[in-house]
Amino acid sequence: MLDRRAFLTTGLAGGAALAGLSSAVAAEGPVLTDDGLYKEPWFLESFLELPDDLDGARKAGKRFAIMWELRGCPYCKETHFVNFAQPRISDYVKSNFEMLQLNIIGSRKVTDFDGEELTEKALAAKYGVRFTPTFQFFPDTLDGLKDKPPVKREVARIPGYFRPDDFLAMFRYVREKAYENKSFIDFVKSGA
Repeated sequence: MLDRRAFLTTGLAGGAALAGLSSAVAAEGPVLTDDGLYKEPWFLESFLELPDDLDGARKAGKRFAIMWELRGCPYCKETHFVNFAQPRISDYVKSNFEMLQLNIIGSRKVTDFDGEELTEKALAAKYGVRFTPTFQFFPDTLDGLKDKPPVKREVARIPGYFRPDDFLAMFRYVREKAYENKSFIDFVKSGA
């Protein structure tokens, strides 16, 4: 059975292949979109239903994360052109995460884990996202997630720009579930 997520992924991949764009876009790296945000070709295409996105990531053997950005944000741009430009980082993130890009002042409708539908801007406020870039990392399953308050739904957060080594370490920290028994600082200090 073809669900909404599979339809979107299949439809977009097929359309890009028909247009002969898939390899050209992937080779170019981030693309500046109409809303002024840089977008990686491997970012998640979504109906903006967070429970479906998290469940889809789980089914693909990946973790779900949100990258919050803002038009003109210099550190967002640096994340794309410095951090994601390094194959060791982009390859790790692509292989292990489904990354949803949201605009901190955006007006697209997003369905939160608790079923509430709100704008990107309102969702950012609900989760206390106040600056960009911010990365939110969520558990690997939906179990009990909708019943938790928003501040308790994340397993980790990158609050602003992290240098490449620390940036990659945070993705490893989440993927390896190290947050279950140590702080991020202890994880980095352990040389993991």
